[in-house]
Amino acid sequence: MATIQKIRQKIIDRAYYLSAHAEEEMAADGFERSDVETAIFKGMIEQKMTEDVRGTRYRIEGPAKDGRMMHVICRFRADSQLVLVTVYALTE
Repeated sequence: MATIQKIRQKIIDRAYYLSAHAEEEMAADGFERSDVETAIFKGMIEQKMTEDVRGTRYRIEGPAKDGRMMHVICRFRADSQLVLVTVYALTE
């Protein structure tokens, strides 16, 4: 199974954790949890970041419900739960 499919399945299964930092960034940009989920379902992995000691992180780029483009940075924990590390709007 491709990594993006694994990430999407964690969202479907509600087997993910939204970090406090991600929640703060969501509020700052006016996003809700459903925007983040939409971006993951409609987006794609734009970058794989492997130099973090806590594990490989994935940057997903996709649209929020209102069409604004956003990034979602996530990684899998040792227990295989998905952590959404941060979320932010893309600005032009």
